[in-house]
Amino acid sequence: MGLLLWSNSCFPAAELIRIKDALVPAMHVGRVWQPIATAPFDRDIELAVIDREGPHTLVFPCRRILHGWVNAQTQEQITVWPTHWRPWDGA
Repeated sequence: MGLLLWSNSCFPAAELIRIKDALVPAMHVGRVWQPIATAPFDRDIELAVIDREGPHTLVFPCRRILHGWVNAQTQEQITVWPTHWRPWDGA
């Protein structure tokens, strides 16, 4: 199971893009992907991004800041264009 995204101008038109992920139990609502516009500023989150390598999730926790995103572990600003987020599980 994974997140399905419509492709954008970086990918062939009308293709669905799947972000691979482990199955999430239906009762565990806290790990469901949320639209990026709803991402909080005050906690560590996992980001789903599409970049030159295709769709994937980042392997480190991120935090939203006023002008973008930072790696929550290093506080270094990162350049990403995330599509979705979910709480960081610490794994």
